[in-house]
Amino acid sequence: MAAADKASPLGLLRVMHLIREAELRLAQLFADGEIPGFIHLSVGQEGVAAGVGAALGPGDTLASNHRGHGHALAKGLDLDRFFLEIMGKAEGICGGRGGSMHVADAAVGMLGANGIVAAGLPIAVGSALAHQVRRTGAISSVFFGDGALAEGVMHESLNLAAIWKLPVLFVCESNGWSEFSPTAHQIAADPCALAASHGIAARSVDGNDAVAVCEAAQQYVSEIRGGGGPRFLECRTTRVRGHFEGDPQKYREGEGAARDDASDPIVRLERRLAADGVPGTEIAAAARAAAERVTAAVARARAGNLPDFAASLRDVYSPAAG
Repeated sequence: MAAADKASPLGLLRVMHLIREAELRLAQLFADGEIPGFIHLSVGQEGVAAGVGAALGPGDTLASNHRGHGHALAKGLDLDRFFLEIMGKAEGICGGRGGSMHVADAAVGMLGANGIVAAGLPIAVGSALAHQVRRTGAISSVFFGDGALAEGVMHESLNLAAIWKLPVLFVCESNGWSEFSPTAHQIAADPCALAASHGIAARSVDGNDAVAVCEAAQQYVSEIRGGGGPRFLECRTTRVRGHFEGDPQKYREGEGAARDDASDPIVRLERRLAADGVPGTEIAAAARAAAERVTAAVARARAGNLPDFAASLRDVYSPAAG
């Protein structure tokens, strides 16, 4: 999909439907025992991944977190190899070794999901430094939740990026939760105020409005490419499912965990498109195309091969000298 198409409302809808369909299919595969390990889903947060992803270029890099499927797909990972990887198959992007929390593909600038809270931040800062030193003209970006704001490496990353005026976009997905606790019980600082304390321009947007996210990200990406240094974008969004798939979410009883149409980024954009006169058949085609693509990818992943255990240490240790 061309950059202009990705950033159009209909392009954003297509990406969000792809992410949503992939996540819901992964939930079913996990429930059926077809996925090893844990998975953390981003259902309800698709507007952030789609909006920021549309603002990034092919040469830009992206570091993610444990809830990174949407970021990976928005950055352009091959859907077949994405499912092959998460289902632990040898043909996966990382040979079936990385799985959900470590899916990565340097070929499209995806530096990887990360199972450690806030660990993607220093990776993105390092990538930004590489872009700066090599004068690539590209930028780095990183997604993290509001639960990462209490981590020391968060402050270190903001500080270093500000001092060196690194080309990095910090994207905070504020979904109101730090694992099993409300963020307000864990974090004293306001995200944007925290960034501003380091001299980094920051703004907060409705993360469930994909168009608003895209427009804000485009502006910040342009400023970063122009030598303006780092930028910080808080996207207020909704974590529909639990911290991990299978989480009983007893801590959310009475909190209203179920998503409603007002906060669903897909429903909101579909209504906007309809109000703008886009034919209903064209809007519906986005969901249908995503479902077809995901169904085909799952079929290919099921037909994939299990990794060879004998090769499990490959790329982990340097070959012994002859």
